[in-house]
Amino acid sequence: MIATRVCDFSSSPSSASPSAAFTTPIFNFFSLSLNPNIIPPLPIIIHHRSSSSRRLLHRLSFSRNGTQSFPPSFTANSASHRSRTFVEQVAGTKEPPTQTIEVYDFGDLESARNDLRNVASRRVETDVEVREIEDLPEEWRRSKLAWLCKEVPSHKAVTLVRLLNAQKKWVRQEDATYICVHCTRIRENETGFRVYRWMTQQNWYRFDFGLATKLADFLGKERKFTKCREVFDDIMNQGRVPSESTFHILVVAYLSSSEEGCFQEACSVYNRMIQLGGYKPRLSLHNSLFRALVSKHGGPSSDDVKQAEFIFHNVVTTGLEVQKDIYSGLIWLHSCQDEVDIERINYLREEMRKASFEESKEVVVSLLRAYAKEGGVEEVERTWLELLRLDCGIPSQAFVYKMEAYAKVGDFARALEIFREMEKHLGGATVSGYHKIIEVVCNIHQVELAESLLKEFVETGKKQLLPSYVEIVKMYFDLGLHEKLEMAFVECLEKCQPNQTIYNIYLDSLVNIGNNEKAGDVFDEMQNNVAINVNARSCNTVLKGYLDSGNHVKAKKIYEVMSLKKYEVESPLMEKLDYILSLVRKEVKKPLSMKLSKEQREVLVGLLLGGLRVELDKERKSHMIMFEFREKSRAHLILRQHIHDQFREWLPHSEDEDIPLEFSSISHSCFGFYADNFWPNGRPEIPKLIHRWLSPESLAYWYMYSGYRTSSGDVILRLKGSVEGVEKVVKALRAKSMECRVKKKGNVFWIGLLGTNSGLFWKLIEPHVLEDMNDHLRPAYEAMDNDGD
Repeated sequence: MIATRVCDFSSSPSSASPSAAFTTPIFNFFSLSLNPNIIPPLPIIIHHRSSSSRRLLHRLSFSRNGTQSFPPSFTANSASHRSRTFVEQVAGTKEPPTQTIEVYDFGDLESARNDLRNVASRRVETDVEVREIEDLPEEWRRSKLAWLCKEVPSHKAVTLVRLLNAQKKWVRQEDATYICVHCTRIRENETGFRVYRWMTQQNWYRFDFGLATKLADFLGKERKFTKCREVFDDIMNQGRVPSESTFHILVVAYLSSSEEGCFQEACSVYNRMIQLGGYKPRLSLHNSLFRALVSKHGGPSSDDVKQAEFIFHNVVTTGLEVQKDIYSGLIWLHSCQDEVDIERINYLREEMRKASFEESKEVVVSLLRAYAKEGGVEEVERTWLELLRLDCGIPSQAFVYKMEAYAKVGDFARALEIFREMEKHLGGATVSGYHKIIEVVCNIHQVELAESLLKEFVETGKKQLLPSYVEIVKMYFDLGLHEKLEMAFVECLEKCQPNQTIYNIYLDSLVNIGNNEKAGDVFDEMQNNVAINVNARSCNTVLKGYLDSGNHVKAKKIYEVMSLKKYEVESPLMEKLDYILSLVRKEVKKPLSMKLSKEQREVLVGLLLGGLRVELDKERKSHMIMFEFREKSRAHLILRQHIHDQFREWLPHSEDEDIPLEFSSISHSCFGFYADNFWPNGRPEIPKLIHRWLSPESLAYWYMYSGYRTSSGDVILRLKGSVEGVEKVVKALRAKSMECRVKKKGNVFWIGLLGTNSGLFWKLIEPHVLEDMNDHLRPAYEAMDNDGD
C-alpha cells in the first residue's frame, strides 16, 4: 500500500482528514467517559506470555457511556440533497407548504452504533496476543521497541515507512504487532493502519485475524470506511469470515457517508453479513439500512425493492419486531414500480392489521398510486374516501393519481374536473398536476384546451415546463400541425434546456414536410451540442429524408456516421441504401474497421491517468471516452485543439469550427479495454500493468493534462485511484531513476518530482510536449541547466 512508501510533504495525516477523532497522540483514558463525542472502541484483550502477576491478562477498558452522534451532513444519503424521496413522493411535502407530514422513523445510525456493544457482548472476543516490553529478554530490543512506539505516531506516512524500513533487520511480526496495538491504545488508528500495512508487505508476515479485526473495528468507528474496507478485504482474502462487529461497523460507516456509491457498498456488506457470515444483525442495523433505502436519491428501482424485501425477510425470520414504518415503506416502494404487485401490497396491509397498525396517510396515498397505475377507478374512489376519513389533508400527488386513474379508463372529462378541484383545494395546481392534465388533454387531441392549459402553466412562473412542451409537440405532429409544432419548439428552446426528445420530434416534422435542408441543419446542431447529441432515431429520420429526396451524397455521410456509432439502419431504409451504395461499389453491411494507432493509445493512457473518464453507452453496450477541459487553464486551451485533431476520426461528425470544452468520442468496442483497466465499476483505478504502459509520451500527456509546475519550479502530477495503484506508479517512476514524494488530499493523490528529479522527468518527456506548452511547463531545475549551458 502506498501509505507505507510515500510522503505527505505539506500536511500531517490528522490535518488532512476532517473526520479524524483525535489530534493528539496521547490523552487521559479516564476523560473518555466525560466526552460524549468520543466513541469507545471494543476492548483489546492483551495476553502476556508470563505467569507472574505483572504478566497477567490486562484489559484495555474504555467507558461505554459516551456515544458519538453523527452530524446531519454525514447521515446516509441526506434527504436534503435528494429529490423524489419517500415522504416527498407519498405525501407531496413541498406542495402545499402548509401541510404537515408524518416523518417515518426507522431508527437512526446512532442507535445502530449504540447496539455495537450488544453485538460484542454476544460473540467470542478476538484476542490480540502481545508481550509487554519488560518481558522481552534482550535489553536492546526493549529499548528500540520503546523508542519506536514513541517515534512512530509523530511522523507522516513516508517518514514512518522509512523509519520502519531502517529497522527491518531486527523487527519481527511480534514487535510490529505490539507497535500497531500501541497505536490503537493511544487512538492513533491511522498510524496503526500504516504499521499494519507495512507489516503485510514483509516476507515474515503471517496473517493475524485478531489484529485485523480490532484494527478494522477502530477505523470503522471513526468513519474511515476506505481503510476499514481494506482490512475487511484482507480478512476475506485469507478465506476467513470477518466478525459480526466488523460487518456491523462497516455497514454503519458506509451509511454515515454521503459519497456516491457508499449506500450500494453498505447493502453489499449487509448481504454478505447474513449470507456469508450467517449473522443475525441487531434491529437498529436493519432499520438504518431500510431508512437509507427509502430516502435515497431518485425513484426506487426494482433492485431497491428486492433489497427492501431482503431486509424485511431477515427482520421477520430472526423474530425481531417489524415496525409500522417498515410496512409503510415497503408498500411505498412497491407502489412506485412500473408493474405494481397488488397481491404483495395487500399481504403487507394484512400483516399491518394483524400487528394492530393503522394505515397512515402515507400508506393510503401509496395505495392510491398503485390502484391508479392499474386503472382501478372503484379502488381509487374507495381509497380516496379513506384518505378523507383520515382528516389530515389531501396531498397534491393524490389528485394526480386520481386524474391518472380516470385517464386510463378514458374518462377525460372527469380527469379535468379533478384538476379543477385540485386548484380550488390547494389554491393553485402543482407542477405535477399541470404535467398530468396536459398529457391527458393532448392524448385526446383537444388542441385549444391543451394550448390554454400550457399558457396558464407558463403564466404561473413555475419551472419544469419541458414535459408539457413535449406532449404538445407530439400532439401537433399526430395532427399534422407542423407550423404550430415549429412555433412550440422555438418557444420551448427559449424557456427550457435543450432536450433530445423534442429535437427528434421536430426532426420528424421537418422530414415529414420535405424540408430536408433544415432537418440537416438541426441534425448538425444536435451533433455539436453535447447536451443533446444524436441517437439511432435521429440518424434514421435524417437518412430517410435524404433517401426520399434522392440526395445520395448526404445519405452516405449519415450512413458513415451511423456505422461509426454502430447504429442499426431500419430495414426499409437499408433496402434503398443497399442499392445506392452498390452503385459506387461499397458493401453496405461491412462495418468500417477502426483501430487506435500506437500514438493514440499512449496519449489515452496519459490522459486517463490525468482523470479522463470512460463511460458506458448502455444503448449500444460499448464505451466512449469523455474529453473534458478547463476553460481557465492555458495548458488545456492548447491541448484541447491538439487532442480534437488527433482523435478526429473517433469523434462524432461536426462542421462547427468551435471546439467545446467537453466532448465525447463515438461508442466503440476498442474503448472497453480502457474501461476495464482504468474505470472498472465506474470508478477511477490504476491498472496492475501500469508500469508497462508508462512510456515517455504517456507521461508527457499526463503532465500536460493534469500536472503543473509549482511556484518553486517543481513538477506536480495529479492522480486518482487506489493506494496500491499509486504505489505501482511510484515504483515505475523510481525504475526510471526518478524519486518522488506523494501527498493524499481527499480522494486525490499528488505526486511531486522535486529538484533534480523534475529535471530528469522533463528530459524524458520533452520531445513529446507540445511546443506551445514548453515555457509553461518547463521545471525550474531544467531551466537553470539550460541557462548554464
